Amino acid sequence: MSDTKDLGLILDARIPIVVIESPDERRVLALLLQFAIQRGLPFSEWSVTRGLRRGELVSDGPKNITLAEPDAALLHISTTPGPALYALCDIHPFLTHEPKTIRCIKDIALDYERLGNTLVLVSHALTIPQELGRLTATFRLHLPSDEELLALVRDQAQEWARLHKGRKVTTDNKTLNKLIANLRGVTHSDARVLIRHAVFADGIISDSDIPDINKLKFELLDAEGVLHYEYDTESFANVAGLDNLKGWLRLREQELLKPGGKDRPKGVLLLGVQGSGKSLAAKSVAGLFGVPLLRLDFGTLYNKYFGETERNLRNSLRQAELMAPCVLWLDEIEKGIATGDSDNATSKRVLATMLTWMAENKKPVFIVATSNDIAQLPPELVRKGRMDEIFFVDLPDLPTRREIFRIHLTKRDLDPTTFDLDRLAQRSDGFTGAEIEEAIVAARYLSASHQASVTTDDVLSSIDRTYPMSVLRADAVQALRAWAKGRTVPA
Repeated sequence: MSDTKDLGLILDARIPIVVIESPDERRVLALLLQFAIQRGLPFSEWSVTRGLRRGELVSDGPKNITLAEPDAALLHISTTPGPALYALCDIHPFLTHEPKTIRCIKDIALDYERLGNTLVLVSHALTIPQELGRLTATFRLHLPSDEELLALVRDQAQEWARLHKGRKVTTDNKTLNKLIANLRGVTHSDARVLIRHAVFADGIISDSDIPDINKLKFELLDAEGVLHYEYDTESFANVAGLDNLKGWLRLREQELLKPGGKDRPKGVLLLGVQGSGKSLAAKSVAGLFGVPLLRLDFGTLYNKYFGETERNLRNSLRQAELMAPCVLWLDEIEKGIATGDSDNATSKRVLATMLTWMAENKKPVFIVATSNDIAQLPPELVRKGRMDEIFFVDLPDLPTRREIFRIHLTKRDLDPTTFDLDRLAQRSDGFTGAEIEEAIVAARYLSASHQASVTTDDVLSSIDRTYPMSVLRADAVQALRAWAKGRTVPA
């Protein structure tokens, strides 16, 4: 159903005050004007800078500003016979500081049966006073559909072609579909900005444009919350091992990105030893899916004021829905959702909010939760139906350690073929990926002090001076590995 028809249903119900929250004011005013023309209603719009004037799509030049004060404009409306439609733009500051303004609006609403004048309050955000609540209905604009987004892409491509002597914008179907998927959840005007950003740089819509589009989209949403946009995602080509996890994700990639998927994957929990590569895997999931990665920071989530922590979480989850499709990374989730009673039950309310959202969310938000200690997590969070699967990221075996050495040497412009990777892999038994990387870093510092190139012996020397986590916390690591055996899927 179109916005015009939906708005008509509200107005036909003879509700005197309609609230429309949207950053796209021009589109709202155009919709109201279109509705007024269809119904043969006079339409006027008000703002504190332009006063009260006849509504129109295009200005025909400067006008005398009259009735700029809200009380004066509302008094005029209250004495003007209707029916008529009035859009009041950005009147929200007067709804919190001016009791007289609130009373004027209420008088017009209570006099609706005699005058028939409807007030439409238009702003990016509105808090309606309680005394107006029963006289008010809220209307939400539809976000653009995939077909509308595609039409916007074509419009911007045609505009670019006109400016460049008929040259056509180039792309391919896969990239175009990915762009459309990442534009979902924004308004028409914001979508137009994002598309221009992709098209007008070079006339090519490519995979390299998608991360920039997602970053700009995150900034345009400007929602309250404690989410962090992770600009650097990884490729699974830079992740050694984890073959079961990689295969599991590839089987579900299309279902996550497909509009209206009925069996859309919900998420995974990655359990493992510290430094085993869980965070790198989370970044690689977003890289594989080609969607933005959002990290929920539990350290900034909690607030000392009652109820603020849950509000922070709700705002963050709402922002994740607007960014969908996306990956929501809950790093070290056991630190944010505990089962103890020492925090005045705040964590229990956080858990309840998270569980409710996980059960009701219909948007393609794929959760990747990482944990070092599943014993601290409540069972209702990790049961089937909440998370699709629990993967255990174990200490890397011999072939995986060899591949980790190759990856990290290559990252530092060192030729892996000049190193004895087999000796390095054998000597680093019990090392995590992070500890292997640190051994290479230490070897570089050692060789730099001698003004020489890094050698296998330098790396071996660093390994021999390192006590890995599997030694420092041998009992805890062995207990975690024993618990995971038979209870989780090896990653």
